Amino acid sequence: MYEQLKKYLRHNITVDGDILNEIVHSFKPVHFKKNSILLSNGDVCDTFYFVNKGCMRTYYLTLNGSEKTRYIALEGMVITALNSFIAQTPSFEFIDTLDDVEALCISRTAFYGLAKRFSEWRKFYIRLLEFAYIYQNKKIEELVTLSAGERYALLMREHPDYIKRLPNKILASYLDVTQETLSRLKSR
Repeated sequence: MYEQLKKYLRHNITVDGDILNEIVHSFKPVHFKKNSILLSNGDVCDTFYFVNKGCMRTYYLTLNGSEKTRYIALEGMVITALNSFIAQTPSFEFIDTLDDVEALCISRTAFYGLAKRFSEWRKFYIRLLEFAYIYQNKKIEELVTLSAGERYALLMREHPDYIKRLPNKILASYLDVTQETLSRLKSR
């Protein structure tokens, strides 16, 4: 249950076995059914997830009720509503499951407790914040500078697994296109 998380952490930080074991055992195994909403708009996020199996996402609702997928986490990835998790303010986004999910989760209290105790976890936290910053800026740049076709081509190159695994509705909301536009792009 913890091997994928250990591999992920070793990829991101240098950490010895005893500390690594203490970190990973701060996470608790959880299972969620497909289409479970784990965080709703207005809730305060107090959980950080590592996906062992399945798919989770964060998304927003527009004023007209349309979903806009911000982030997708497959196996071996982490996910949370980072703004709410850090600031402990009501979340603007939702977290849900797109498959049955096996995950490991850690509470905010335990997460920051690890940061107080281990410099390795603080380094991981910095890497996480850097990744989130770069990811969001890249996504904004793509929305502003690339056409729908170019965004789809980029997704096919960088994340072909998304195209294979995700329903068109989710892909369209991630690319910020209509389902009809996505169907046209896929047929080319």
